[in-house]
Amino acid sequence: MATVLLAAAAVTGCGGGSGDGPPGATAPAAAGCPAVLREAQAAVARAERTDTAWNGPTTGPAAVPGKTLVYVAQTMTNPGVAGVAQGVREAARTIGWQVRVIDGQGSPAGIQAAMGQAVALRPSGIVIGGFDPRLTAQQVAGARAAGIPLVGWHAVDAPGPSADPPLFTNVTTKVAEVARISADWVIARSGGRSGAVLFTDDSIPFARSKAELIRRRLADCPGVSLLAYANIPIPDASQRTAQEVSSLLSRFGAKWTDSVAINDLYFADAAPALRAAGRPGAGPPFNIGAGDGDPSAFQRINGDQYQSATVPEPLSQQGWQITDEFNRAFANRPASDYVAPVHVATAKNSADTTSWNPPGYREAYERIWRG
Repeated sequence: MATVLLAAAAVTGCGGGSGDGPPGATAPAAAGCPAVLREAQAAVARAERTDTAWNGPTTGPAAVPGKTLVYVAQTMTNPGVAGVAQGVREAARTIGWQVRVIDGQGSPAGIQAAMGQAVALRPSGIVIGGFDPRLTAQQVAGARAAGIPLVGWHAVDAPGPSADPPLFTNVTTKVAEVARISADWVIARSGGRSGAVLFTDDSIPFARSKAELIRRRLADCPGVSLLAYANIPIPDASQRTAQEVSSLLSRFGAKWTDSVAINDLYFADAAPALRAAGRPGAGPPFNIGAGDGDPSAFQRINGDQYQSATVPEPLSQQGWQITDEFNRAFANRPASDYVAPVHVATAKNSADTTSWNPPGYREAYERIWRG
């Protein structure tokens, strides 16, 4: 993967911007991909279901009283990071704990400073909210020396406990499942014939891995051409996305039929440029966010405003899960290892809601904590 990512960096350039897809791939191929299309259609149909039941933990330790948490956020302008922070606050109120949020403001220096401040406060636990703990290796070592457990959200690629970096557990959906279903949605929606653009942030390892997995799945269908790989750091998205979209429209015109972004926020910033170019809000391009599913994404989807679907993280549930994982750590119990199922939200199945969470999670965690 490292070789592939270096190649991608060579195409996109060191500070971001878009790069062309494979040589000569400027329009959808005529051949399509019947077998892959059938797989994609079946997978999307399963992921769009809303009648699932809670399949997470139902047993665990009763609430350990008197704890304090510090949530260190990569940036609170990232709706996913902010949504999970809100979930942690809600769960902490329920369990009787105190929470403080410190915003790293999206820069390495800011995140390191925020993490240093968190360790200095000597809380009961620290949340790594959406950034790679290796960026703050010194501060992580300080937390470990002080006996402060760390729980990550999108901190490393895989869910569950991590030895290096040392996390009691990492809460996330499975990046491979999110990447595949978002690519499958493009394949299924287009009938296997699409000209796609991929928006990502290569400065975040988790996002970079997700983008590479999306790229690989799209490549399984010869009828899908990756027109461009747009590398825009999330903290810069509000300043750079509209200009990038204008450039892509100029270069590809009607050949650009679909978009996948590693975070829904790109489409909020893309909307003004698409609107100014006279593109209809319902598409094309038909846009899917491979992650987060914040309220503004649902509003765009439900209103046909330049986003058609999202693969939402259950942000509130994950905030409650983070709190529950800390409670397990404080009680010297193992992590729950729960991973929420992958889901695709569209205007047809969201019922005008502004979030998606597995049904029954609040009641399940409250029953656990009551003992």
